[in-house]
Amino acid sequence: MKDGTLVESEFVYEQETHLTVSKTSVFFAGDGFIVYGCKGEVVLRVDSYAQDARDSCELVLMDPNGRCLLTVRRKRPSLHQRWEGFVGERKDGQKHIFSVRRSSMIGRSTVTVEVLGDPGEEYQIEGSFLQRSCTIFDSEKKLVAEIKRKVDASTHTMLGKDVFALCVKPGFDAAFAMGLVLVLDQINADDQINVDDYGDDGVVVDPTADV
Repeated sequence: MKDGTLVESEFVYEQETHLTVSKTSVFFAGDGFIVYGCKGEVVLRVDSYAQDARDSCELVLMDPNGRCLLTVRRKRPSLHQRWEGFVGERKDGQKHIFSVRRSSMIGRSTVTVEVLGDPGEEYQIEGSFLQRSCTIFDSEKKLVAEIKRKVDASTHTMLGKDVFALCVKPGFDAAFAMGLVLVLDQINADDQINVDDYGDDGVVVDPTADV
């Protein structure tokens, strides 16, 4: 990534930046996202019109004006849960710029992000997105972004899981980070479907899992 930019240079910040991510319910419960900056301004948004999470095979991340920045798409068929990211609005034949692979064993899983390029880059995601507690590390185990529960500054109370913080370190593309949030949200939705269908306890991201 040149100067840390993978999706959009506008979202590569010089200082650590704390964004607020809110799940929206325009048409259906949790059908999209709005991302707010430090001053409360809208910086990113995602609209989805699928009532069932399993129908959301492709999601588009936009700026506040509706300009398409990034498309994340579920790859089918795939042995493991795999998603791919494309710059802008994906077109037929377009090459992806990154892929996200989720492999799992009994009760454990690992999420690996591979960025294409010369040279390419790799990231690992650790933690539990269900609990809004995830950390994104680069190949040298340097922390580049975090997903955390949001605390109301005025009342010092923890907000619900539909509102959470995305903390991005200097030089890391926040639009890319939000693209990873979209993938994690879909993986979590798949897990909840499995719990409903099979009574499983679900899995959390565990980097120590064997692949």
